[in-house]
Amino acid sequence: MSSKIKTLEAKIEEAKLGGGKKRIEAHHKKGKLTARERLHFLMDEGSFEEIGMLVTHRATDFGMDAEKYLGDGVVTGYGTINGRLVYVFAQDFTVFGGSLSETHAKKICRIMDLAMQNGAPVIGLNDSGGARIQEGVVSLGGYADIFYRNTLASGVIPQISAIMGPCAGGAVYSPAITDFIMMVENNSYMFVTGPNVVKTVTHEDVTSEELGGAVTHATKSGVTHFTCANGLECINLLRNLLSYIPQNCEEPAPSVPYEAANELRPELDTIIPENPNQPYDMHEVIRATVDSGTFLEVHKDFAENIIVGFARLAGKSIGIVANQPAHLAGVLDIHASTKAARFVRFCDCFNIPLLVFEDVPGFLPGTDQEWNGIITNGAKLLFAFSEATVPRITVITRKAYGGAYDVMNSKHIGADMNYAWPTAEIAVMGAKGAAEIIFKKEISESPNPEQKLKEKEQEYIELFANPYKAAEHGYVDEVIKPSDTRKKLITAFQMLENKVAKLPRKKHANIPL
Repeated sequence: MSSKIKTLEAKIEEAKLGGGKKRIEAHHKKGKLTARERLHFLMDEGSFEEIGMLVTHRATDFGMDAEKYLGDGVVTGYGTINGRLVYVFAQDFTVFGGSLSETHAKKICRIMDLAMQNGAPVIGLNDSGGARIQEGVVSLGGYADIFYRNTLASGVIPQISAIMGPCAGGAVYSPAITDFIMMVENNSYMFVTGPNVVKTVTHEDVTSEELGGAVTHATKSGVTHFTCANGLECINLLRNLLSYIPQNCEEPAPSVPYEAANELRPELDTIIPENPNQPYDMHEVIRATVDSGTFLEVHKDFAENIIVGFARLAGKSIGIVANQPAHLAGVLDIHASTKAARFVRFCDCFNIPLLVFEDVPGFLPGTDQEWNGIITNGAKLLFAFSEATVPRITVITRKAYGGAYDVMNSKHIGADMNYAWPTAEIAVMGAKGAAEIIFKKEISESPNPEQKLKEKEQEYIELFANPYKAAEHGYVDEVIKPSDTRKKLITAFQMLENKVAKLPRKKHANIPL
């Protein structure tokens, strides 16, 4: 018996070595943690239970039967993060470059199946050179098995991908289907085809970092939601992100203990500039409204004219969507619309109430926007809000013009409560443009057209550029002092806690993709 136990212990130690000490050392020299080190920092101490430690590949071609490693390039299992059950896989780059084989894929699929059956998040720590070439179509089939499970799990359990190293070719599509992607600066990259292929086909000379690095995907493509300076920072951010998200679609949004205090925020009374064309930072409004230090911004460096992220209000998790007047005046464009629509749909999937801060002058005009589909892309955000059944509250801080007023969670598309600050301007368009159209004849016939335009502009402002006309129609529930915003939101969300709303029976909707 003792000899068999020693054999088991030896195999466990062998599995923990991955591709061997030399490969681990080479990995460390690149400033990267190994798969097991990442799991050590990610999971609660002593909670990780490994599954499939002794699995090896079954390939025999190209001399593969002579080189086998226990675990076959991926560590899989389950454990807890902040006391909550999660399932996780971590690819091991020291074994065949973390490449995906038939058995490697089966280990990941096993974890995803368990996560679905038990209603818990699944986390992937990706560090792989792609499909294992020696296994041909078998490895490609393994990727498809994973993609299929990603799709079935979407909206049922949270799925988070942390890209800790290379992620190329077919490997990128699994993270793309998951809910959130994190990348590590200077150590991770994602692309469908690498720099060498790009140069051969298009003659573009580009580095891996330029083509698909963390900064590229955070600012240009929007593929990644978060970037981190190193692997440890990425792991800590991942733990924090999970604290805002429930275990599955059947559970309510998480909450933490909270003691009521003075909820007035007088600094909000002076935040809107006197000049309606002067920008201000919507981050200041958000931070002053939510629980101190709880705002976690998503997609921070992409489409900065709109802000999305998680926060806590009176201890309860909420999702925030806000126009950002400090960037492009807060207009909605293609990227802003798709960024916000994706976030709204995630929150709706997982019962996270939505808070919208609105200051939007309209949609961005121009041939670039029209030719690239602002109509379809803008409709994505409209569709996402209209379809959402979670509690939804809007606060109009200043401008709410044109169709963008409708899109930004108006009462007309199902918002539960709409508040407006006294500085709110709810109208079809800005006062000057409206006056030029409505009073065109009077202005042109006036002996002093410029003076007449100013008079008519002021007339339009007094009639429409305020929240009271909308309040008369019931489109705004209450005009409130900015300093009362936090207090009003806390009581409103409490009132909406037991909201029940059902969509018409259907297989699924057809969002304008």
